[in-house]
Amino acid sequence: MSNPTRSRQIVIAGGGIAGLTAALAFAQRGFPVQLFERAANPQEAGAGLQLSPNATRILQRLGVLDLLRPVAVAPEAVVLRNASTLGEVARVPLGEAAAARWGAPYLVLHRADLYGALAARVAQDPAITMTTGAALRDAAFHPMGLTASIDVDSRVREVSGLLLVAADGVWSSLRRLVDGAPESRFSGRVAWRTTLRADDPAIAPLGAALGRDVVTTFLHPRAHLVAYPVRAGAAINLVAITGGVSPGEGWSTRLDPAPLHAAFGDAAAPLARLVRDAGTWTSWPLHAIDPGAPWSDKAGVVLVGDAAHAMTPFAAQGAAAAIEDAYVLAAVLDDAPNDLAGALARYEKIRRPRVRRVVRRAAFNAFAWHASGPVAAVRNAILARRSGERLAADLDWLYGWDADAALRATP
Repeated sequence: MSNPTRSRQIVIAGGGIAGLTAALAFAQRGFPVQLFERAANPQEAGAGLQLSPNATRILQRLGVLDLLRPVAVAPEAVVLRNASTLGEVARVPLGEAAAARWGAPYLVLHRADLYGALAARVAQDPAITMTTGAALRDAAFHPMGLTASIDVDSRVREVSGLLLVAADGVWSSLRRLVDGAPESRFSGRVAWRTTLRADDPAIAPLGAALGRDVVTTFLHPRAHLVAYPVRAGAAINLVAITGGVSPGEGWSTRLDPAPLHAAFGDAAAPLARLVRDAGTWTSWPLHAIDPGAPWSDKAGVVLVGDAAHAMTPFAAQGAAAAIEDAYVLAAVLDDAPNDLAGALARYEKIRRPRVRRVVRRAAFNAFAWHASGPVAAVRNAILARRSGERLAADLDWLYGWDADAALRATP
């Protein structure tokens, strides 16, 4: 009697950016995919996001990039400004220069637009079945793969597969299936977000200091504020980062904005006025996970995106890291479908050094952007001596990273 055939089906828990990208990456390589999302009517929380070339390169290979171009903006530069004077501190060229240098565009867009493009591609792929209103409760692992228990409409359904991909975010309930994986920790910082119409009167006082075709970061010792266009330029996304206390797990919390107003109280008058007049700010506690913690179990479960390595946004790489994870994971399993343990080990070998370096860069940015006194003066002097070309070159390792090249270089 022949042995039963090991399943090639991939089971994904979580229908956000990480989960949808993983579904597309696995389906592209011939794996059937069952994707389960807890929300009955899923939509991506948040406001804007930045997609650097290391991410858009992958989205192009997955057939998503063309769906994003009509709703995204390709900014001409990233500009750092002093929040107290509004003076320019540094400028990194993007636009056509970014596409030429790093082989893919740098885009800014609304998170919902990225979610919509990914979901549209998933719906077009016959290899992917997406079930909403479905919570993956548990999984049993055995020599032929895994059996996952899914709660759908208060009924339990069982699904078999080769690998369980936990893409259920920073507060992952499935992280417990990976021995030694820790819970996320509050970083001590809170993100405040809002989106304004591009013609909102609250924006006008900043004038040219808030360019409509650039990503602008206003630096202040107690906080920083990032502004950039979304929705094809029809709106401006604002996100400010301050110190604060965690309101608990969950997104889109409404906190008293007094700490935000206070953080920018002594900023330049037009910037302080924008923070006060921007309307309702939504607060997000920023949680992180040690990138050195375990991400997988050879029995057949792996964490991706924020479930594995949630990071603070100071390098604008949270979404990009999830997209990179998904693409690399599908590739390593395709290369060794009969050696699950080896494929998962290779996944971590490729991804872990990269994620650690991104986390270190984010920590450096946090220090530099919130510098004060003599440290801020030294920062400004160093940046003033660096050309845009040199500032861009400093980002080659980050934006120029190519997943396929990394796969070829890491056996």
